[in-house]
Amino acid sequence: MKKYLLSIFTILLPFLTFAQETTSEKIDTIFKDYTGWFVEAIFYEIPFSETYKIPWVLIVLVGGALFFTIYFKFINITGFRMAIRVVRGQYEDIEKHGADNLYGDNASENLADIQQIDADKISADTLYGDSTSNEKEDVIETIRDESADGEVSHFQALTAALSATVGLGNIAGVAVALSIGGPGATFWMIVAGLLGMASKFAECTLGVKYRDVGEDGTVYGGPMYYLTKGLKAKGMGGFGKVLAVLFAIFVIGGSFGGGNMFQANQAAAQFVKVFDLDPASNAGMYFGMVMAVLVAIVIIGGIKRIAKVTEKVVPFMAGIYVLAALIILGANFSLIDDAFALIYHGAFSGLGIAGGLVGVMIQGIRRGAFSNEAGVGSAAIAHSAVRTKYPASEGIVALLEPFVDTVVICTMTALVIVITNFDGQFMEYGVEITEGVELTAIAFDSVIPHFSIILTIAVILFAFSTMISWSYYGMQGWVFLFGKGKISDLAYKVLFLFFVVVGASISLGAVINFSDAMIFAMVVPNIIGVIILSPIIKMELKKYYKAINVKNDAIEEGAEDLNEIL
Repeated sequence: MKKYLLSIFTILLPFLTFAQETTSEKIDTIFKDYTGWFVEAIFYEIPFSETYKIPWVLIVLVGGALFFTIYFKFINITGFRMAIRVVRGQYEDIEKHGADNLYGDNASENLADIQQIDADKISADTLYGDSTSNEKEDVIETIRDESADGEVSHFQALTAALSATVGLGNIAGVAVALSIGGPGATFWMIVAGLLGMASKFAECTLGVKYRDVGEDGTVYGGPMYYLTKGLKAKGMGGFGKVLAVLFAIFVIGGSFGGGNMFQANQAAAQFVKVFDLDPASNAGMYFGMVMAVLVAIVIIGGIKRIAKVTEKVVPFMAGIYVLAALIILGANFSLIDDAFALIYHGAFSGLGIAGGLVGVMIQGIRRGAFSNEAGVGSAAIAHSAVRTKYPASEGIVALLEPFVDTVVICTMTALVIVITNFDGQFMEYGVEITEGVELTAIAFDSVIPHFSIILTIAVILFAFSTMISWSYYGMQGWVFLFGKGKISDLAYKVLFLFFVVVGASISLGAVINFSDAMIFAMVVPNIIGVIILSPIIKMELKKYYKAINVKNDAIEEGAEDLNEIL
């Protein structure tokens, strides 16, 4: 490992030297020159009139979310309670063994087989314990499929995906949206979150349905695979291959942008701000170097081992953030209704902000989508290794992500900013800010003194965990395009670490524009493919609901003892 790490930084050193000798402004200019054309193409605005212009990619995103919401009969609402029950493990038995095996016509005859299955499991655990899994580490870039049906529970898959989405988008992205679109942007963020629940359900169902298991037992999943395998089954193999390749390219770019540079940028900005460092002293670049070293240790030494720590630390920091927001809202309880009134009024009036209603709508939906990644397809990569025989079960669980991430946490952040900025103390709506985290920190500090220090720690941890997750997403796209191999793996990791330093060194404007462009570019091939495969998703949903009904009917007929055994 040490030799591998040394090799990477030997290759990376010339790039770091160049970055050290180049000012932030020059890096920013060069970066804009090379990525500006792509940003303009993705966010090209279709003029519906002289006043209203809407980015075409936003139409694809919102249109897809509306289609999924209607086609699946408002699954984002009707499936909410079901999602809670699935996460709690209420249907774990049928997901593990299959409803037909447990509660079919021969349920009583299958009882002995089920007892033997669990007895064998208990015997294996007793004999070998956890040592066997410790002795055989997972392949670094993939998730091992320990059984025929996946390795992680629904709750583990949900928390793992949330650790990649709950973070800087909720802290910095909300502040950016409010600065441009005003309080009304919050309303459209909530709308984006609610609609995104249906998109997340659809793509994550397909992720499990068409996942691929390698010869070494590792799971490969995500849009690259359901676009190729799913569309091939419909006689559209060539088209599916094109969409899959495009998605793989964009997910790699997304891993460099929103999953890397944006995270490093905001973490470095908050670090420099809190410790009162001179921005011109290249402090951000040095911070990026340190962050790159830490990320390198993780992506080289094995994500699974380090994730055991981060999956405990990140939810803890998220809990502190939410608790602080609740304290502020509790201290200003009488102003909450006024804040919601301002949000609702601003959502439809624009409050005189440039762009008016459409401008506010675009900012809210754009930020909401960037935060929860619904429709992007990235979450389907992580959800592919869940332990279930019914793909729709994971899709139902996944719809909780946009709700928690956007509807709950983003709304809380927005309320804190709106309430503490009623008199325009620290932000003028309609004037775009250049610092996202710093503004949110000011809002929290106004009620909880010195909370910005805690927020800085949370931001760094959020950024770190998101980078790890997105390095995994990007590597999956890289493997899909270039295949496995030490040289190709090394090339991706060198580029990923280089962009950590670049992201911490350049201005927010270039980073956030490129990040949004790559994230939204992933939406296009993903949404097109998922819409075409929607009948398959509906079939899987009916199959899962039928399995649940079979269980419920069996229980009503006196099969409750099966649950006790399982």
